Amino acid sequence: MERFDVVIAGAGAAGMMCAIEAGKRGRQVLVLDHAAAPGEKIRISGGGRCNFTNTRTTPGQFLSQNPRFCISALSRYTPADFIGLVDRHRIPWHEKTLGQLFCDGSAREIIDMLLAELRSAGVTLRLSSPIDRVEKVEGGFEVAVGGGRIACAALVVATGGKSIPKMGATGFAYDVARQFGLAVTETRPALVPLTFEVGLLARLKDLTGVALDVRVGCGKARFEEAMLFTHRGLSGPAILQVSSYWREGEAIEVDMAPGVDVFEGLRRARTEHPKQAVATVLDRWLPNRLAHHVADAEGATGNIADQPDKRLRAIAEAVNRWRVKPVGSEGYRTAEVTLGGVDTAGLDSRTLQAKAVPGLYVIGEAVDVTGWLGGYNFQWAWASGWSAGQAC
Repeated sequence: MERFDVVIAGAGAAGMMCAIEAGKRGRQVLVLDHAAAPGEKIRISGGGRCNFTNTRTTPGQFLSQNPRFCISALSRYTPADFIGLVDRHRIPWHEKTLGQLFCDGSAREIIDMLLAELRSAGVTLRLSSPIDRVEKVEGGFEVAVGGGRIACAALVVATGGKSIPKMGATGFAYDVARQFGLAVTETRPALVPLTFEVGLLARLKDLTGVALDVRVGCGKARFEEAMLFTHRGLSGPAILQVSSYWREGEAIEVDMAPGVDVFEGLRRARTEHPKQAVATVLDRWLPNRLAHHVADAEGATGNIADQPDKRLRAIAEAVNRWRVKPVGSEGYRTAEVTLGGVDTAGLDSRTLQAKAVPGLYVIGEAVDVTGWLGGYNFQWAWASGWSAGQAC
């Protein structure tokens, strides 16, 4: 039987970071992954350029049943720490918007960096090695892989959530957690496009492909970014962000001309440009197809001079406060992350170790800590992996 100090299940962002840190402490570390390549989510992230962190990271950008749980890890391993690692490997990067950092080149550079760090730390990486089962034994754990058994003092679960199953995502982390008595909160797709019912889709079909900057809200959550009309409903950064807060049966409210009082703008145009069509006026603030759609939907035919205040208010309401009720989301197939996960009540916030199971750690997306869009989930992966790597 092979023996290691630490076995890490999952060669993603969190798993590799944990392995690097544990290896640097002199631990004998084995990383197992059922995939044929490491860091597949890293590879596809950020349009292939990896949005590897966000300089504006604070605990307020994370959802969890215990919003304070992430504070320890995020404060001990910061965006500046990861940027320092990237800089040491001479990987050029740039800030896009809102603190989001991307590689100038390919996301593959981040994967190569992590693999180089693994080698430097003496970590063993085995791919195409699915774990069959895990058992608690005296002195640690035994992991069954491909007919063989591996003994370890510490087991780190870093297999992520259910998002993007075509890349091999499974509920393995939740199964292991439940096996050892850890609770798992409700899980659902997050950072995911929202979908509409058939009738509404038919009415909006002429808007497919239209994109614009909006302010979208659900409950107390508000995001001001881009939105895209799709053949299934709505997508774009603003929608992905609010999807983490949305629940079935709720409406979202979209301001499609943030910062513009459309009613006052229409009234002013009625005086200054009475012969203009309503769609022409709306074209100042909205994409052309959307401007015509709103005017037609509100029955605003003829010149703007012909429109009473009541109709102008209705048009403004449709633009500044469009309330729409999605029927669902595109699900884990396109979700960037999984909301929910292993209940933080059962984990130590400093080490990510299970309180009732010494030697068992859960990190990254598998934990009930979910970040906003924009590099926050990678920062949680680095921070939680680093924290566990100091202890396992």
